[in-house]
Amino acid sequence: MEDNIVYGRHAVMESLKQGRGNKLFIQEDLKSDKIGQFKAEAKHKNVPVAFIPKAKLDQLTQRANHQGVLLTTTPYAYLSLTQLLQKVHGKETACFVILDGIEDPHNFGSLLRTADACGIDGFIIGKHRAVGVTPVVIKTSTGAIEHVPIARVTNLNQAIKTLQQNGFWVFGTAMEGTDFRQWNTQGKIAIVIGNEGRGMSPSIAKQVDECLTIPMVGHVQSLNASVAGSLLMYQVLNGRI
Repeated sequence: MEDNIVYGRHAVMESLKQGRGNKLFIQEDLKSDKIGQFKAEAKHKNVPVAFIPKAKLDQLTQRANHQGVLLTTTPYAYLSLTQLLQKVHGKETACFVILDGIEDPHNFGSLLRTADACGIDGFIIGKHRAVGVTPVVIKTSTGAIEHVPIARVTNLNQAIKTLQQNGFWVFGTAMEGTDFRQWNTQGKIAIVIGNEGRGMSPSIAKQVDECLTIPMVGHVQSLNASVAGSLLMYQVLNGRI
């Protein structure tokens, strides 16, 4: 059950609206118009509702900030890379984000939230040595995960080759490279965000078409992965609106 739960009000409501709910659990002592909206949406989607003590919700979420609501769901449906590419077929300005070994679910969730705001077309993640879609990812994304498709692949290197064969320019992130403010974001592009500590893996660094850098003047010459990714995604949006 713990792999197929959603908690937090924004995340639960979005999952309900997308028809992924199996059963809605509400903290038994909560009464408000907002709680009434959850009950109404659950009724509309034919999702059963149960009222349980806060202590039980704390237990189910490992004392996370569940805000009094929890939804059991169907397993997250990852796309194949082929399916993700089909979603942008004919689109001249598609943009994907590739996560190369991101391990922190909070970073993944934050990146999804920014991606939704910036109109990113989808994510590509690896099956191994990286975080997948977890309840923490879903909660941190505040519902954005229901609107940004995710493809999960066995081999990121092969996925990048496939993107390049389909007309995508693939950009990595590194300490040295093109200033991201001078980056040409037109056309079909993909952005690689490397691991929180190690950055891009060497094999992927060799494959990218160009590396981008974010200038910094402070003493700590690195940014959190979700912050760096968010800056790049907003640069894409800035170049296209």
